[in-house]
Amino acid sequence: MNGCIVPISGGLDSTVLLHYAVKQAHHGDGYDEVYAISFNYGQRHKKELKFAQEQSKLLNVPLDAIDLTDLSKIADSSLTNTDTDVAKTRDVLGDAQTVNYVPFRNTIMLSICCAKAESVGASAVFHGAAQVDTQAGYWDGSREYMVALNGLVSLNRKNRIQVGSPLINKTKAEIIAWGVELGVDFSKTWTCYEGKKKACGECPACSSRIMGFLEAGIKDPVPYSIKIPWKKHLTTV
Repeated sequence: MNGCIVPISGGLDSTVLLHYAVKQAHHGDGYDEVYAISFNYGQRHKKELKFAQEQSKLLNVPLDAIDLTDLSKIADSSLTNTDTDVAKTRDVLGDAQTVNYVPFRNTIMLSICCAKAESVGASAVFHGAAQVDTQAGYWDGSREYMVALNGLVSLNRKNRIQVGSPLINKTKAEIIAWGVELGVDFSKTWTCYEGKKKACGECPACSSRIMGFLEAGIKDPVPYSIKIPWKKHLTTV
């Protein structure tokens, strides 16, 4: 079966990927089936899981919600440890691996996605790594990581699975523009690491998202706790 597994966090990138996979499935030369997987790993911004569920339901894609909350007990990160403050963009510029990095999170999650793929006979798994991930110090979002991971997966003696990263060469603005073409409602996505009522606007995830919308010439529909000068930079606001 030419099926596809999409891990969806409820964030901007993974939501665009899910919409893309579904669009491909609707074409005769696309995927036969699309499956989504979300992960609760004890992240402080677990409100993103609500959007993962909403997007999957909207697209009529079956969603497996996996409980990985015990990961927070062993993987120290500001995203899983509330005793550690989420690093702001200004504090981590040039940092090769910030406190916002969750040790081996992507490898654990993608391994589970590959297990799902093998179980249902799917041939593809998507990884939502984008160009900005390498720039932000996430080694498990790099091109080198994708090559190494696929080398490992290729050792499977029976099931041929390819882990793809359609966004890895795209800027955030390009991903947003692509999402607009696919009909993504970005108000139903969550990116901020803080997980509060409003996005903080200062963590690396928020910074790259805001810059992406500015470069794409679109106002982000998500509310922020700091004032974003949309009118100053966007003529259509």
